[in-house]
Amino acid sequence: MSITFQASIEGMHCGSCENKIRNALIALPAVTDASVSKKTGMADIHTSDDMSEDSIRNAITGAGDYRVTEVRRSESTSAPTKPAAAQNATVNDSPPESLYPLFLIVGFIVGVTLLVAWSSNDWRIEPMMRHFMAGFFIVFSFFKLLDPPGFVSAYRGYDLLARRSAAWAWAYPYVELALGVMYLMAWLPVTTNIATLILMLIGAIGVLKALLNKRAIRCACLGTALNLPMTKVTLVEDLTMAVMACVMLLLML
Repeated sequence: MSITFQASIEGMHCGSCENKIRNALIALPAVTDASVSKKTGMADIHTSDDMSEDSIRNAITGAGDYRVTEVRRSESTSAPTKPAAAQNATVNDSPPESLYPLFLIVGFIVGVTLLVAWSSNDWRIEPMMRHFMAGFFIVFSFFKLLDPPGFVSAYRGYDLLARRSAAWAWAYPYVELALGVMYLMAWLPVTTNIATLILMLIGAIGVLKALLNKRAIRCACLGTALNLPMTKVTLVEDLTMAVMACVMLLLML
């Protein structure tokens, strides 16, 4: 006998929200399938065994800034079937999870950095790291600004500062853009690197906490245009940027 729960959810704004909540629900041991719709504000949760309504509420609210107004339970003798359009709704709203776009984008930034060094015949470590960090922040802020509400929703799911302040989540893409321009123009290098070091370490702590809790959430480093899963790669990304900022500070001594 299968059991179906329906949850009414407030706070969903985009396909990223649907994907985050669905991933959080599927991570529950008894859940066999889940479909989430921002249009109806509903989630259908199919389970192979009975489970508490509180566990469903906690999974949804733990996925981000969402509120569960009601959870209803019903039983059926067979697993529910959904029309093909409904089965594909979540897939169509969000691209499939993949780290390939992240590696591709970082590879392009590395390539541009090397080309700049080659064209200027300047292979010193400091300008190369500065150009890489400029490209990193500018490109990553661009993807975040393609869908600011979606980024804010995803980012508040795991970042320590963003969970406490929605205003910080909204401002973060512009902070990254400003850091990128400052690296590119070599403005206030000490201030720029200290700010980067602090931001990346705070970000790394939030990512590490999410990974240790084994939460199935979406990485917001490239916004919602690309569906990146939260993995150790995200942690390495933040720590690498923090190390580079630290090295650049040391080179200034």
